[in-house]
Formats: sequence, structure tokens, C-alpha cells
Amino acid sequence: MLSRMAGEFLHVSKYTAQMNEPVQKRKAPSRTNDPARTMAEILEVATTEFADKGLSGARIDEIAAATRTSKRMIYYYFGSKEGLYVAVLEAAYGRMRQIEADLHLNDLSPEAALRRLVEFTYDHHQSNEEFIRLVMSENVHRGEYLAQSKEIQKLNGSALQTIQDLYNRGVKKGVFKKNLTPLEIHSAISALTFFNVSNQHTFGLIFKSNSPQGKAQTLKKAQVVDMMVSYVCA
Repeated sequence: MLSRMAGEFLHVSKYTAQMNEPVQKRKAPSRTNDPARTMAEILEVATTEFADKGLSGARIDEIAAATRTSKRMIYYYFGSKEGLYVAVLEAAYGRMRQIEADLHLNDLSPEAALRRLVEFTYDHHQSNEEFIRLVMSENVHRGEYLAQSKEIQKLNGSALQTIQDLYNRGVKKGVFKKNLTPLEIHSAISALTFFNVSNQHTFGLIFKSNSPQGKAQTLKKAQVVDMMVSYVCA
């Protein structure tokens, strides 16, 4: 069921642009005969619920109340609580990969394209803490639910292909080092951009360090970009 609905989830992503806004601050939607809009509203609220409480702690009752829908309707669209959780993961990865596709990296020189990709990833993670928490939650489950989604596997495969195409251009022009793989590059970008968000609270408490803000945040991003350029460029 989820694979048939995946395209519709991505189509309705325009209704979920403010995924990080707390549930209590959102205006509860009225019930509608528009299934796509209803599903998008459920996904929006469910994203916050799962990000805050994880799969085991999230409650379908609370999601239904926040969307002025019903548990029955949620189960009709998504099959189960686990089905809704997988749909949330699909939508979260889908939004990120869609923006990546819109970066037009092929229009830039290899180094400029690499910089743009790293900058985007850094900014995305900084402004989408819910995405980070969802990924951390899924790691607790050892990727059990991620593995159930062919859509996510396809989406992340396209991310590696984007890096492969960029890397091949850079090697051909002599500006990138040889013998790197797209997975190595993707892993390095993720490591440098993910940790700053995922561990900000524990790291800050242990080492008495606040998360960078303003100019410090801009400097931090520039450092991350420069580290990736140094790693990849010849």
C-alpha cells in the first residue's frame, strides 16, 4: 500500500513545508474531502509526534486530535501506526532529495557544485531537527522500518548517483582526487553535518559549549565546507 501511495506523499509535500513548527502552534485543519491534503496534514503532525516521542511513544490518538481527523481515517490511509511511521520517513527523505535535485549541480563547476551540496546539507540539517531525530530514532530500531520502504531505498540511491556524477566530472577535469567512492563522500558530508545537530545537547552539556549562532554558525558552516573540499579536491 505504501509503495502505491509514495508518489502521492511527495506530491502533497507542499502542504508540509513547516514541519518543524510545534504541533500546538499549528492551526488545526478542518476536515476535508481532499484525500491528498488530509494525508499531508496527518503526515505533518505525525512527523513531530514521532520525532519527539519515537515510534513506541507516539500516540495515534494525539495525532488524530491535532488534525481533527479520526484514528479510523488514519488507519484507512496508512494501515497501522507502523505504516504511518514509514510514511513519515518516506516523506522526510523525499523532501530532502527533491531539494537536492533542484540544486542544478550540473550547471556549476565541480568544486562549486561540491560546495553547494555541502552547504545545502548543512543548512537542511540545521533547520530540520525533526529529520535528525527521526533518523536517530530509526537507528534505535536498527533500520528495521527503513528497510521496509523501497521508496526510501530508491531516493537514497539517487543521492549517491548525484554524487557519482559530480565526482566523475571532477576527476575528469583533474580537480578531484582519484579512488574515492560516492559512498565515502556522502558519508563524510553526513558525518560533518549531522553530528552538529544530533549531539548538540549532550556535547554542549559535557563540554560546556553552546551551539554556534549567527556569525559563529556561518563560520562553522564555512569550516565544514572547506574540510569537504580539502578531502575531495586534488
